[in-house]
Amino acid sequence: MAGIGVKLNKIYSKNSVIANIYGIGYSTMVTIAPMLLVIGAIVFMQYFLGASRESYASRELFAATVLYIFIFSLLTASPFLAVISKYMSDVIYNETYEDILPCYYMGLILTMIIGVLLGVPFCLWEYFVGRVGLHFVFAGFGGFVSLAFIFYTMLYLLICKDYKKISWFFFLGMLLAFVLSLILVYWCGWGIAFAMLVSLDVGFLLIAALELSLVRSYFRENSGKYSALFHYMKEYWQLIVTNFLYILGLYIHNFVFWNTDMQMIVVRSFVMNQPYDMATCLAMFTNISASVIFIVRVEMHFHDRYKLYSDMVIGGRGMDIENAKTRMFRQAAEELNSLTRIQFIVSVVVFFVASLILPNIGFGGLIMRIYPCMAAGYFILFIMYNTIIFLYYFNDLTGGVYTTVCFCLFTFLGSILATHLPDTWYGLGTVIGSFIGWCVAYARLRWIEKNLDVHIFCNGNILKRGQGPMPSSKVFDRYAEAQEITGEVVAVDEEVVAI
Repeated sequence: MAGIGVKLNKIYSKNSVIANIYGIGYSTMVTIAPMLLVIGAIVFMQYFLGASRESYASRELFAATVLYIFIFSLLTASPFLAVISKYMSDVIYNETYEDILPCYYMGLILTMIIGVLLGVPFCLWEYFVGRVGLHFVFAGFGGFVSLAFIFYTMLYLLICKDYKKISWFFFLGMLLAFVLSLILVYWCGWGIAFAMLVSLDVGFLLIAALELSLVRSYFRENSGKYSALFHYMKEYWQLIVTNFLYILGLYIHNFVFWNTDMQMIVVRSFVMNQPYDMATCLAMFTNISASVIFIVRVEMHFHDRYKLYSDMVIGGRGMDIENAKTRMFRQAAEELNSLTRIQFIVSVVVFFVASLILPNIGFGGLIMRIYPCMAAGYFILFIMYNTIIFLYYFNDLTGGVYTTVCFCLFTFLGSILATHLPDTWYGLGTVIGSFIGWCVAYARLRWIEKNLDVHIFCNGNILKRGQGPMPSSKVFDRYAEAQEITGEVVAVDEEVVAI
């Protein structure tokens, strides 16, 4: 999210309380506002439509559908987001903007293909086995495809630094969804659950249409190089693996607990674990501010040190390069330490407030017993992901793969272990996986610091790589060379004699 720092520096340079509050609000708006708007729209629809009057089965069917829409749409779009971000950065650097539309269309086709392969079999099962109405099944599938479209297209707008427009698009979409839900229920007489789901679909479609129109307004030319994305996917496959395993690790512990004796099966199709899922959601919101803090600090402080080091590599002296490198890594360590300290304070405050308020509004019992350990796990998880971002800064794609493989694997194994422990330790799998992942990421960051000179100055190739028959490995024959020299001497002697 390079580019936020310029705006934030202007805001915080005023050194006033109002400026600080505005800076925090701006950072929140460009990072987590879309998610908050969707959640807020659902809460308002349930309150003003009186969703509590709906039957228990209808309410659970709506909740399960929305849960599956968000989880699996994000998993569907996640494999391509990181590699497309890399491709877009290179295209913008080379100023070949006509290559962006082919990349957009090809990535969108791949995302939709995966969405269909995942969604259609489930929808068929939901209809034929779960006996859910075709209209509800179609509405759920529409929301899933629309949200996957939104997540995919949002990446292009983030690279173009249109953070505020993205938030406005979500505001308009969710406003339309809320108003439409009131019309469908009170004017058209639709069922509350179905009306809310259709309204969300329409809101998502509006957001997707606005995002698509903005992308098309920025990039009008099409070079037709549709295969370029596949070359990047082959070359930077580590980005695909890293991003997918990170997103999978966010939910793999939920999948484990969905298969315990605490599971709830809705219409023989949706499997959930409500107390565990709700505790996970609360833990995520307890630590979500880490994303805002990280962006603010990195964009305002570390990015300048990184840019200075890059400038020194291009035209600086050896002493200047070494000093810039030392200051850059010192700043990176400081940012991680500051993020950990600040987020720890925020998480503790939010935790105590939640512990006091939530039991009084219906969130108690098993949810609050799972919540503390899960909150600790998500605290480490967000620190781990921010460390991965630093690995991306130094092009350590292999380190990202190692980190997310360990994170996902040990979260899975730890969650299996946690199912046999008391309920207060159900979040132990997330704690173990996140901590091991963070240790691997931090170790790789220290390894990069020690070997950065090799990575920067010794990674090139003297000869251009290519495909074809391998040339002979023989580069010198001293006997042939000696014979050639002897022959030249004899020829010179003969010329001298002739003269």
